[in-house]
Amino acid sequence: MSKPGNTGIKRIIKAGGYSWAGLRAAFRHEAAFRQELALCVVLIPLGLWLGEDGVARALLVGSLLLVLMVELLNSAIEAVVDRIGAEHHKLSGRAKDIGSAVVFVALANVVLVWVLVLVF
Repeated sequence: MSKPGNTGIKRIIKAGGYSWAGLRAAFRHEAAFRQELALCVVLIPLGLWLGEDGVARALLVGSLLLVLMVELLNSAIEAVVDRIGAEHHKLSGRAKDIGSAVVFVALANVVLVWVLVLVF
């Protein structure tokens, strides 16, 4: 059963607006997102230039975009946890730590992919 409301192109336009609002909010409120975006601005053109073929370019650029994706998810988790309450709770801390760990793994993935594609 579908949700009532907008359908078709109107739903797609509204969804695009929500996505744009999310990107703007992340840029405005999340220093880590801005830092990783700056990294992407520098490394994406470099990856497109250094990649020898389409697969190499896709791996180099895709690994960077993955960092932005997981940072957005981590920021969403942190916002929800912070919305629930400011007091320290074991599960809230665990959720934030796991979100941070995912970002770390994504960054490690960038290093691994870039080394494997460009060195070996």
